[in-house]
Amino acid sequence: MNMYNDYLQEIEERKGQGLNPKPIDGAELLSEIIAQIKDSDNAEREESLKFFTYNTVPGTTSAAGVKAAFLKEIILGESIVKEITPAFAFELLSHMKGGPSIEVLLDLALGNDAAIATEAAKVLKMQFFLYEADTARLEVAYKSGSAIAEDILESYAKAEFFTKLPEVVEEIKVVTYIAGEGDISTDLLSPGNQAHSRSDRELHGKCLISPEAQDEIQALQAQHPDKSVMLIAEKGTMGVGSSRMSGVNNVALWTGKKASPYVPFINIAPIVAGTNGISPIFLTTVDVTGGIGLDLKNWVKVLDANGEAVRNENGDPVLEEAYSVATGTVLTINTKTKKLYNGDKELIDISKAFTPQKMEFIKAGGSYAIVFGKKLQTFASKTLGIDILPVFAPSKEVSIEGQGLTAVEKIFNKNAVGTTPGKVLHAGSDVRVEVNIVGSQDTTGLMTSQELESMAATVISPIVDGAYQSGCHTASVWDNKSKANIPRLMKFMNDFGLITARDPKGEYLAMTDVIHKVLNDITVDEWAIIIGGDSHTRMSKGVAFGADSGTVALALATGEASMPIPESVKVTFKGNMKTYMDFRDVVHATQSQMLKQFGGENVFQGRIIEVHLGTLTADQAFTFTDWTAEMKAKASICISEDETLIESLMIAKRRIQIMIDKGMDNAKQVLKGLITIADNRIAAIRSGEKPALTPDANAKYYAEVEIDLDLVEEPMIADPDVNNADVSKRYTHDTIRPLSFYGGVKKVDLGFVGSCMVHKGDLKILSQMLKNIDEQYGKVEFKAPLVVAPPTYNIVDELKAEGDWEVLQKYSGFEFDDNAPKGVARTGYENILYLERPGCNLCMGNQEKAEKGDTVMATSTRLFQGRVVEDSEGKKGESLLSSTPVVVLSTILGRTPTMEEYKAAVKGINLTQFAPSHKLLVK
Repeated sequence: MNMYNDYLQEIEERKGQGLNPKPIDGAELLSEIIAQIKDSDNAEREESLKFFTYNTVPGTTSAAGVKAAFLKEIILGESIVKEITPAFAFELLSHMKGGPSIEVLLDLALGNDAAIATEAAKVLKMQFFLYEADTARLEVAYKSGSAIAEDILESYAKAEFFTKLPEVVEEIKVVTYIAGEGDISTDLLSPGNQAHSRSDRELHGKCLISPEAQDEIQALQAQHPDKSVMLIAEKGTMGVGSSRMSGVNNVALWTGKKASPYVPFINIAPIVAGTNGISPIFLTTVDVTGGIGLDLKNWVKVLDANGEAVRNENGDPVLEEAYSVATGTVLTINTKTKKLYNGDKELIDISKAFTPQKMEFIKAGGSYAIVFGKKLQTFASKTLGIDILPVFAPSKEVSIEGQGLTAVEKIFNKNAVGTTPGKVLHAGSDVRVEVNIVGSQDTTGLMTSQELESMAATVISPIVDGAYQSGCHTASVWDNKSKANIPRLMKFMNDFGLITARDPKGEYLAMTDVIHKVLNDITVDEWAIIIGGDSHTRMSKGVAFGADSGTVALALATGEASMPIPESVKVTFKGNMKTYMDFRDVVHATQSQMLKQFGGENVFQGRIIEVHLGTLTADQAFTFTDWTAEMKAKASICISEDETLIESLMIAKRRIQIMIDKGMDNAKQVLKGLITIADNRIAAIRSGEKPALTPDANAKYYAEVEIDLDLVEEPMIADPDVNNADVSKRYTHDTIRPLSFYGGVKKVDLGFVGSCMVHKGDLKILSQMLKNIDEQYGKVEFKAPLVVAPPTYNIVDELKAEGDWEVLQKYSGFEFDDNAPKGVARTGYENILYLERPGCNLCMGNQEKAEKGDTVMATSTRLFQGRVVEDSEGKKGESLLSSTPVVVLSTILGRTPTMEEYKAAVKGINLTQFAPSHKLLVK
């Protein structure tokens, strides 16, 4: 019993960390445990029964297969276990979700023992994770005259797996807990530097907020045992930054309720809230777990006699508290009136949190049950030859006669399934759509694989055009955690049908390219819908949604996603970009000018940004669409001219071919198929049959924003504003300042050029700047370290071919070596140029980090507290975000440059330029 003894040893080690035994997912260990259960004299029998019953992972894990088989033996009388009666065995099967358990239940239901078949059918009727192999068995049995099969199908057609569930309770008592002031990023709920532990749910749960916060939450639970703790972002938005399922899992683990008594550390139904609501990407994860997300609006603008917002000395609107949600406040959520109460006092309407669809998610314990349930009901009704009963809330279909379509409305109409034929849908409609491209990233990938196992999926949906598993978030350091997790992840995803960054067979070199860059390349149709396991899944072709690991799993398994069609905000440009400015400055100026135009209201939040860039190819345009995650947008769409789109597709084709040449295509030749899709799309554009996607001239937008390039006179910097007296104003991406604000004196401790916000042009800018500085000063001397992480290997190869990499090598003090990757993360930096491996690097914050208390100037997107840099005992860490030339010059000087120094350093350099399109980009 070697595996069991090893398990006992691991249990003792975990006790030292205050942890329970790790859930069992392996067949070999569970087989040993079952052998001990069968041995009535075994000293470990009692403990083994507990492990078998309460600590085995369900779904399609190998352990689940062994468990289901043993339960089948007990039901058939082939094994006798006094503690597990046949009735209890059926109950355990009912909690195993799918895969082997469904196979066993079908065996029993379609078997010869009528009594057993009846009991098995009762359990099956409440299951919904059935796949083609399962439904095919039922269909064959039904057509062969099986009464049991007919009975099961009739139950599915009535959707009894849903209708027989308890209704949502009318009143939910909550006690508030303010998790923080201002926007709360999912880094607070699931820190990036703890990414390695996400698949160990109990261990990862220990990183929620802080140990002190965990103690306070437990104290509230002890004081209010009949209430749920509601986590709140006071004066901010909950869950910004990342679409991290681990964040909501941690919240549910601490404040939710157990999904099943027989499945460890899987909790559901968390309740979260924010003064400004919930970030759209985080709200999706709340829905996955059947939770509730509230927009509190408990702080409101003070208005003057004319109804205008009163502003403070900084120009920000003055807010007053409409009602208190201080920690420990007891409130009542009424799901019938859809109002929030304090005692008998009505506080606010919360009907947006209780739409018919969201009520279904809450009733079913999560959105998966509804997605799979609808498919199962459709199958059963079709097999029986009957109409579908209107059990589920009908999809909301908003159609406005005479109103044109925005770009996102056009994409959703093209990809919609199950809607009224011929009906044109506008924003606000609830839509099921087919997904074309799916991406899974490496620090959430193990969770995605767990979700796939739990929903009993074994192969990618055939309607997905292409899917990719990245290796970028763990690219910096090949440490023991990565060695343990990443090969296992790559094998699972490769077997499932994804193109994988690392080859489980070792036949091609590892590719650590940033996931969004790869997804941007393999998206070869601007009408595509993309789902990716990263908040920066924001393509410059198609419309892409950053998603949690569960939604990614659902898209992989079903090829579908469900969501309302969002409203859009149209962004256009006028004026001329100054030659000494970089396009990154235009991106920041867009956010700054938008906030000024709308009196501080972020009209982008929760909506689609339809940006009319026109003349920028996908690589360059990505700098804008990537940043829209920090603008709090739901997603973005880039409107391109025909020839620009063709050029972008040609670039994508070349890069896909490189992946093919590396040996990354699979048996289904997915990558080859993408090249065919690209060829067909290019041909359709050139022939005029189907020009590049544009909105209709009479489309309706929530708002229209015009950015004046003439006003962008200085480099623009997003500042975390760490010392703002108003805590809620810290660590947002809305504080955009001109370079001159810093007066050329702010000390910079480290510079970072890399991650998804840079493209090939940025690395060429770096090369040209180093040559300029060498000519100006006779040498290149860094007064602060400069870390450079190219986003892709393609860029490195192209820079080598064009001579720029040689320049970077000349001035570098370190260059990555794929044959000997770093095994330990840096804890300190010298004043040199580091040429790091392609990938996320400092931006992710889970491996490499700046030294505590540093002021970092970065091209990254991340300025959250503790992400790129943590606070030291005496100084707050700062991550200021700017263009490549500003970062580079700041490291040469060891401080922020003056405008004169900046202009001299970029003189003659081909910065990333942009000119508004002269064509009317509408239909």
